[in-house]
Amino acid sequence: QVQLVESGGGLVKAGGSLRLSCAASGIDVGRNSMNWYHQAPGKQREVVATMSSGGNGNYSSAVNGRFTMSRDNAKNTVYLQMNNLDPKDTGVYYCNTWVWTGRSRRHYWGQGTQVTVSS
Repeated sequence: QVQLVESGGGLVKAGGSLRLSCAASGIDVGRNSMNWYHQAPGKQREVVATMSSGGNGNYSSAVNGRFTMSRDNAKNTVYLQMNNLDPKDTGVYYCNTWVWTGRSRRHYWGQGTQVTVSS
């Protein structure tokens, strides 16, 4: 059973920083693609950062240069370091991964962690 548990969200002023964590069980973060999604109030969930099994990170244009994704294989945890936060970054952040079932991708999601950036 795959479980993802996010933590680290909170209230921060514009220009500040937060580090989100996603502790995984039932899956090896070092051998699977791991992703962070952002859902702003009233909007659809959008991917902001991905990390391949090889450790390569990719970022959306909205966060590139400000957010950095990393992982600790020993702790089976991925992180999202968020710097120079902007009120537009407000929303719920979800950790995501997927596995191939042989016919399709099965996605797994954490419960999300709220980030609120005040101006």
